[in-house]
Amino acid sequence: MTAKLIQELGTSAGVTLPEVRVTDDGSRLPSAYRVEVAAAVSVGAATAAAAAVLGTEAEVSVREALVAFRDERYFRIDGEQGELWAELSGDYRTADGWVRLHCNFDHHRDAALRALGLPRGSDREAVRRACASRTALEVERRVTERNGCAAALRTPQEWREDPRARTVARTPLVEVTRVPGDGGSPHGWPLGGGRAGREGGRALDGVRVLDLTRVIAGPVATRTMAAYGADVLKVGAPDLPEVPGLVISTAFGKRSCHLDLRSSEGRRALAGLVGSADVVVRAVRPGTLGIVDELAERTQGLVSVDITAYGPTGGRGFDSLVQMATGIAGGDPPRPLPAQVLDHATGYLAAFGAIAALLRRRAEGGSWRVRLSLARTAQWLDELGRGEPEPADRLEATGSLGEMDSDFGRLTYVLPPGRIGGRRPGWTSPPPRQGADLPVWRDDAQRAREV
Repeated sequence: MTAKLIQELGTSAGVTLPEVRVTDDGSRLPSAYRVEVAAAVSVGAATAAAAAVLGTEAEVSVREALVAFRDERYFRIDGEQGELWAELSGDYRTADGWVRLHCNFDHHRDAALRALGLPRGSDREAVRRACASRTALEVERRVTERNGCAAALRTPQEWREDPRARTVARTPLVEVTRVPGDGGSPHGWPLGGGRAGREGGRALDGVRVLDLTRVIAGPVATRTMAAYGADVLKVGAPDLPEVPGLVISTAFGKRSCHLDLRSSEGRRALAGLVGSADVVVRAVRPGTLGIVDELAERTQGLVSVDITAYGPTGGRGFDSLVQMATGIAGGDPPRPLPAQVLDHATGYLAAFGAIAALLRRRAEGGSWRVRLSLARTAQWLDELGRGEPEPADRLEATGSLGEMDSDFGRLTYVLPPGRIGGRRPGWTSPPPRQGADLPVWRDDAQRAREV
């Protein structure tokens, strides 16, 4: 089933993928959903696309894919695990059901408190009482109207009747389309040359990826591309909030710069980066970072990857919220998935989509757009059907963990899953400190140092 689904993804994206060898030792996570299939297919698709670049074979292990889907749980700095959830983040019982608040960023926490009529500094008990006196949809509406993040727990039927669900249902799981009007000729691999295809080269050697993402889905996509040799430059800003542990664990193999897009200097630097990139990855609400849309329209041969929570209809959202809104976390109390499955699956599928678009650019020319959403991934997970009623947690990380020194300390992390040509992908550098690099590509920085 897994190998067939991978091939179907390739067909949908317009590329021919090599056959993928799937190994399954019976590892499972405790969920009625077929999480193991979602993990193996999404990781396997990204692996197969990378293998297609080099014309070699691909392999994916179900166990390794599942461990990768839980990588933030295994990540350690000097043996210590960081906090993944802020105090006020979580599920709250309401007058008619349940609602989830996402308060990992201070401005989202403050928005939720304002929506509930609570002062800053209110504790979880105060939030619990405020939610208990309102309906779930009322809390969701009040919080989102104040630019916060919340989702009421819906039934699957209620979600299917939601306008967002109807829009998402009409889109492919991974939408790969050519940008109209760009009739450019095929590019070399990659734009500007590179070492991919040479003996010892990695699949994405020489590919420039501009990373405008944060949290999990987008960073996993770009981290995966870095593992296959891409030059990934993450762009952030000093005042842009991040989840401390995640911003480190998803940054292996990348470089990081800060730009102030309110300044003309920052906008010029961004224009230069977009204009010389092969791939730009965004994980923001539609309409956000409109400057990137304007720059992308002027850049021939660019692959633009857009990851959203709920598709083109917009709306803030994170994995845990989309699970609630779509009914994936159904139950009383809610029963979330045993990993951030929507985030990780969407991240690996985005890496697959980006590489598929690069393959089509090489063959056909033109510029390409790749679109995915957490809500569409949730629909796909539901469509995969149910597995065991409630399997035990049968997952062992032995052999899937590595260690690396960094500026933050000794890091324990999950090795990249999958193999092409018998070799496992890997990162050649530890996570950088945020903003530690100049806003230039690695080879340009190297030439500047040599002058």
